[in-house]
Formats: sequence, C-alpha cells, structure tokens
Amino acid sequence: MIHYISGGQRSGKSDYAARQALEHSNNPVYLATSRIWDEDHRARIQLHRNSRDTRWENIEEEKNISRLQLENRTVVLDCVTLWLTNFFMDNHYNVEAAMKEARTEFDLFIQQDFHLIIISNEIGMGVHASTDSGRKFADLQGWMNQYIARKADKATLMVSGLPLTLK
Repeated sequence: MIHYISGGQRSGKSDYAARQALEHSNNPVYLATSRIWDEDHRARIQLHRNSRDTRWENIEEEKNISRLQLENRTVVLDCVTLWLTNFFMDNHYNVEAAMKEARTEFDLFIQQDFHLIIISNEIGMGVHASTDSGRKFADLQGWMNQYIARKADKATLMVSGLPLTLK
C-alpha cells in the first residue's frame, strides 16, 4: 500500500501523515531524507526529531532508501523534495541524471511489502523560481511527483490542513 501525500509548505502534510501512520501501526518508521545543510537546518531537523514520541523508529537516509529492510512495517517517507534535492545536487543540477537515479531507487524501494506513506511538496504551485537551477528543480520535482502518484494506491492533497482525496 502506497499513500502519496502532497501539498504546499506548511499545508499539514507531516501531521496528517503521522496520524495516518499511527492508525496503522503502534511503532511506525519515520524515514527522514534530509541532509543537514547548515545550523538552522540542523535545528529544524532536531525539532522534527523531538516531535515524535517513543512509538516511532527514526531512520535517516539521504538517498539509498532501497537498502533499508522495512518489510511489514508502516513507513513515513519525509520527504521526496529533500530526497530529490540530494540527487539533484550530486548530479550537478542535471535533471535527467537525477530523475533516472531517483526513479531507479524509488522502484527498488517499493518492491518491499510495506505500508508506505510518502510526503512531497507541490513546489510548482508557488512562486515561479527566479534562478535556472530553481526552475530545473521545480520541473524535476513535478515530474517525480507525477511518477510517484501514478504508482500510489491512494493520493491526498493537503490544503490549509485539510486532506483532499485525489485517488
């Protein structure tokens, strides 16, 4: 089961995903994909860690999520945007190379039998990026979101804290 949850920044995606996970499991996995870019980001990550209680198993993996053995678990992948950023940066802003690697890794990951809840951002719904790399990433994110949504069993769009069922 794959449940894809997308929406804008601060739309309520993470809280909704956490509630969904706890409805399915007493000990879900929180799979964080962010790199620590600076001290402000480190503090933000620590706040996220502190927000989860002892029911959660926390795993941090920047890119190679398919190496994790999560059979029969409920997993919240948070989030595609930060995970995809790692591929984009490592491929020196090459959209095609980043997309190829991310799709391959994602396809390997979802071969497991688990309840997967995926969080992603709809960055293309916001302000148009002012830089070439920003526009490239917005395209990459949009294409990856479409790829994941097609494979998902269920899709939800979060708007102002409200879940809207898409699929």
